[in-house]
Amino acid sequence: MSSMYHDGMRQLQDAFDGRRVADALESRRKHRDFWPEEIALFTSVPFFFIATAHGEAVDCSFRGGAPGFVKVVGPSALEWPEYDGNSMYRTAGNILCSPRVGLLFIRFDATANRTRLTGDATLLRDPEALARHAGAKSVIRFEADYVYPNCPRYIPEMRLVAPSPHPPAPGHAPPPPAWKARDYIRDALPRDDAHRAEVGSLEPPRA
Repeated sequence: MSSMYHDGMRQLQDAFDGRRVADALESRRKHRDFWPEEIALFTSVPFFFIATAHGEAVDCSFRGGAPGFVKVVGPSALEWPEYDGNSMYRTAGNILCSPRVGLLFIRFDATANRTRLTGDATLLRDPEALARHAGAKSVIRFEADYVYPNCPRYIPEMRLVAPSPHPPAPGHAPPPPAWKARDYIRDALPRDDAHRAEVGSLEPPRA
């Protein structure tokens, strides 16, 4: 029995004579506790990707912040802040109903392994959790069932031109995003939105 492959995966492995390779990778590369090079990756990236689902509400999203916004809080556990967003709560809402998630950490340098994680996520809103992450509206804690690093083949080499000015930080008030100035959005912003007083002076985007 495999915790990494289901029947559909096995069907295709057998169709293309790949089961031996798949089993070798599972036995030699799959692990739960983070390796040192993975900790270095998680705590230095400015973004990662997260996949969530609840019923037919399947979603894949981007999470970004200043390097260090992802914190390693246990041998196989991560935390990151949920910042001000667009009020849809697709990722957090899916987690609230169905905690199973997949993460992808990737550095676009064409040499570093991409790292996938599968496990369960929990939404935290208590004061202690919020205090660990500047500017967090809530916090996601993730516990890995397994981690799987694989090769950087097909990953392009890309260059970071400039970091985003929007992640919160002590002493830094992020600027309002232009979309909040749209005529159908600005008057509907949540009552505690930090940008309510500023959006009137913004030029709204075309669409």
